[in-house]
This record gives sequence, structure tokens and C-alpha cells, in this order.
Amino acid sequence: MGGDEFAILMEHCSLEQAVRAADVILHAVGQFQFPWEDKSYNVGASIGVVAISSSSENSADLLKRADAACYEAKDAGRNRVHVYRENDAAVARRSGEMYWVSRIHNALNENRFRLFSQPIIPLNPIQNEEAHCELLLRMMGERGEMITPGAFLPAAERYGLSGKIDRWVISSALYWLASCPATSRPACSINLSGFSLGDRRYLEYILQMFEKTAVPFAKVCFEITETAAISNLSDATGFIHRLKSLGCRFSLDDFGSGLSSFAYLKNLPVDYLKIDGMFVRDIIDDPIDLAMVKSINEIGHVMGKKTIAEFVENDAILDRIKALGVDYAQGYELGRPGLLQ
Repeated sequence: MGGDEFAILMEHCSLEQAVRAADVILHAVGQFQFPWEDKSYNVGASIGVVAISSSSENSADLLKRADAACYEAKDAGRNRVHVYRENDAAVARRSGEMYWVSRIHNALNENRFRLFSQPIIPLNPIQNEEAHCELLLRMMGERGEMITPGAFLPAAERYGLSGKIDRWVISSALYWLASCPATSRPACSINLSGFSLGDRRYLEYILQMFEKTAVPFAKVCFEITETAAISNLSDATGFIHRLKSLGCRFSLDDFGSGLSSFAYLKNLPVDYLKIDGMFVRDIIDDPIDLAMVKSINEIGHVMGKKTIAEFVENDAILDRIKALGVDYAQGYELGRPGLLQ
């Protein structure tokens, strides 16, 4: 079925017999060794099993289910057999992700991704401070509807497509910035995935795009999530230092959502902390959220970083974060995302 994927059709075979056969195959594969350049290598396998019944729709549907069960076996630790069952929530989630993989590929091939911008407003405006916005990704569906990244990015990250999406984003964003008049060109925040932080080729691609478009490095602020930065700390730090040395800025997104936020912050040379919106949204009614926003803002300032509150959705929230001394605000109260023209 592919470079390292095989399918076996077992006729006149019950599900129980199929599982026993899969276990035998798994054991046989595990016993195989092959030598290469004075070293010996073992081979492993992950097997997904699906039963063919009167409710089965077609061969393509069966193969999708078997593939989803196979990936679930991989996620469970590899070298095991996973049986597809109709009420298997994990496999159902996997099948849904694989559905998105196909749609993502089609959207990339048909250029159906779009960039929107949302303003980031200074709360204590400095004279002559430049306009600033965040560029937000959307996928245009087959019927023209706009799909938010929460629907398709989990599948993109799991199946290694986030790098392709990041390349589309940086290319589209820089060409758009290059098209803006130099006198009114805004500074833009561009989101990066954790995958790209660990890919040196992507850093080279970014540098090539800056050279092609002649956009000043100072016009771009890259947003990375706290989780992605911490899980790729060494790569993230090198990535940030390289681009900061050229004039780019960095923002740590969703700050406060991790368990070790403050401990890692000392090692990340970012310019902005974006306070996780789940704390900002309920800051008026929840004293714990208020305390979290206050502490993040204060520690950020002690470390010489600017703070941004997202999910600012009404006047009451805006007044509260102003009183706390937060530097910037973003949310529906200040401006909704608009399609780049």
C-alpha cells in the first residue's frame, strides 16, 4: 500500500482468527534481523485489524478504518495489534483527522488558505508607535466557507503537514507586506508551529523569503506557543536568537497554559508575553484568573518583556487589564479579524 505499509485480505476468517494471525505476523516480524555495515537491525510492526461485515460500505472505507487502527497501534507504543471497533473513540478521532489530511492537501494544491488580520492595540500609546496586527490563518472549504485552524491544525501537526502550511503562511504574509506602501506598512505577528522551530530548512526558507520580498525584519514578530517552545527548547532558542539578531521580534503565545511557564521563561529571549485568553476571558468574575493575569504581567515586566492580553471581548475586561498595567490588548472589543486585501 506504500513504502512501508502492507494490507492483507483474509477471506472466510473470523475477527478472532484474524487477531491471532496478526499476532503471529507481529511475532515473526519481530524475530527478523538484518545486518548493515557491521550492525544488526531489528524490525517492528504496528497492525490495525478491521472486520468486513454487511454494514461495510466499500473497500476504500475499510482501508481507512484499518489505517486508523494501525496508527492507533503506533500511538499506543508500536509493535502491537489494534482492532477497529465502531465505538472506538480513539480510532474515530483518528479517522476524523485523516479526513482533514485529505482536505488540507487539497486546500494547499488549490490555494484555498487565507490570511486574516486582527489589530493589537497599545493601552498606553507611545507617540508615533506603529500599527501592529496578528495574521490569522483560515482554510476556505469546498463550498467557500471559512474554517478556523482549530478544526484542521491538530491533524496537520499529527501528520507532518504543519511545515507546508507554515511555508504558505510566511510566503503569503511577506508578499502581502511587500505590497503595502512603505509609509503605512504595519508590523505583523505571524504564528509558527512547533515543527518549524526544529527544522533548520524552514529557518533557511524564512531568510530566503525576506531576501526575495525585501521586507524589513523589524516588521515581523513571530508568535510561538509556550508548549512548542518548551518541547523544543534548544532548537527554539537557537531559532529565536538567529532571527532576533536580524531585527525580528518574538512573542510567546498562550502564556500561562503550561506547568513550568516561569521557570522556562528565563531561557527564552522573547519580546512579548501573550497572556492565555482562558485567564483573560473570565478576569472580571474569577479571582484566580485575575491573580494569574496580574502575576504574568508583573513577572513579564520584571524580565523586560511587554505583555499582551488576548480575548478582550468587552469594556469591563479592557478597563481591568488597563488598571493592571498590561501593555497591549487584542480581541473583539478592539477589532474583529478581517480578510487581507
